[in-house]
Order: sequence, then structure tokens, then C-alpha cells
Amino acid sequence: MKILFCGDVMGRSGRAVIREHVPRLRRELGLDFVVANAENAAGGFGLTERLCGELYECGVDVLTNGNHVWDQREFLCSIDRDPRALRPANFPKGAPGAGCCLLRDAAGRSLLVINLMGRLFMEALDDPFARLDEILATHPLGPGAAAILVDFHAEASSEKMALAHYADGRVSAVFGTHTHIPTADAQILPGGTAFQSDAGMCGDYDSVIGLSKEPAVRRFVTKLPGERRPEAADGAATLCAILLETDPASGLARRVEPLRIGGRLRPHLPRP
Repeated sequence: MKILFCGDVMGRSGRAVIREHVPRLRRELGLDFVVANAENAAGGFGLTERLCGELYECGVDVLTNGNHVWDQREFLCSIDRDPRALRPANFPKGAPGAGCCLLRDAAGRSLLVINLMGRLFMEALDDPFARLDEILATHPLGPGAAAILVDFHAEASSEKMALAHYADGRVSAVFGTHTHIPTADAQILPGGTAFQSDAGMCGDYDSVIGLSKEPAVRRFVTKLPGERRPEAADGAATLCAILLETDPASGLARRVEPLRIGGRLRPHLPRP
């Protein structure tokens, strides 16, 4: 099975680069599923029901989130209507929405997507390690799903690596999001789980992690709040993603490779 995981979709330019490339990538790479973190899709802050529909029309199957999931208050009401739009599974019990989603393709093969959020230098949430165990107890790799992909939205690379090793051999892949910078550590761990510390973002890299650079730099220099809320940069975007290929028998990874198209970063397009 071939799965494309797209890093944080940042504002209008991030949505545009998804719209431009994902339909073609599905055809050219023979993709079975596309997953994207969309917590910054609404101008850099949160997600809306309308934007979910826009991204689905581009060929994205599942949308994950992170610490900005509730920035658009309307999403609190709409997320329960959309099983393909996730929020971190380790939010306290009773939070709207779901933290995982089981999909099936036309051939009946299943993909379980799990969304978790870290706790180091982040909001205080429930234990992501324990929550992962709970989900895998009811949806184990193999009997429960042909492939399992975890989006771990976290600040610290150490926490991301620790969760990947904790899950090694039990899921197909653990991919990090949140820092918006694609890391160069794509690998398959000893137990067969693919890992990359951060997928990067789908957004304008002539920026400060996707935000307009002048006000962001000014805030660091002066330590004063800006007059307006920061805005997403809207120049030409780079689509940063990770291509995962799983073994049909075990569900574990047999290939993991970064993908970059457009914008300012050096392009890298995996072979089909």
C-alpha cells in the first residue's frame, strides 16, 4: 500500500499547493491514501468545515490536527459531523470529535490513522503513550488494520523519537508534525516502523514557519505584541510530505522517503 502524508497545511498558499499537486501525485505515484495535517489551514490558525471539504476535493482522505485544532470556534460544532477530520486522541475524554479513523479503499484494504499530541513544551494533555496502547488494543496491526499511520504533533524531537521506538513493530509509521521544518531522518526502525521527526509544512518558506516574516521578526526583536494577529505568508508554497509504502503481508514499512515540490526548498520527488 502507498500512502502520502502531507505536513502542516499553512493558510491559503498551503491549500493551493495541495490543490495543485495532490491529484497528480495520486495518479503518478499510484497512491492508495493521502493524509494531511490541516491544523493551520484557516489562515494559519485552525480548520473549518468548508476547508475540510476543499481539501477532500483535492484528494486528501483524512485530516489530522494539533494544538490549533480549536482556533476556529465553529470547528467545535462541525467536527462531530466529519469522521475523517481528527483531533489529537489524547485530549481529555469527552472532547468533541475522534482521535482515530479507519478507512477502506476500493479493494477493501484498511488504513487506521491515529492523531496524537506531545506534552513536552506543549499543552498539558493525557498521556499519548497510554492512549496509543488503548487504540492498538482494539485495532492491532494486521487483524485490525492493514496499515497504521500515527501523526504525532509535538514540539520536542526527543518525544517524537521516543514514541516511534515505543510503537516500533506495532504500527506502519510514526510521522511528526508541528515544527513546520522537514527533517532529514526518514528511516525504518528495527521493528519495521517508518519514522521521520517532522514532515515539514505545505506553505511558503519565505517566512517564519509559515507566518509573514516582518511582523514575526519584529516581535522577536522588540518582545512586544503586534497590533494584529500574525498572518500566514502567501507566497509560492512548497508541498512537504512523506511517501510510505507498506508490506501487504505484515503491514510494516518497506519504504519511506521525503517528498518536496514547489516553492523555495530543493525539490525531491520519489520514484513511483
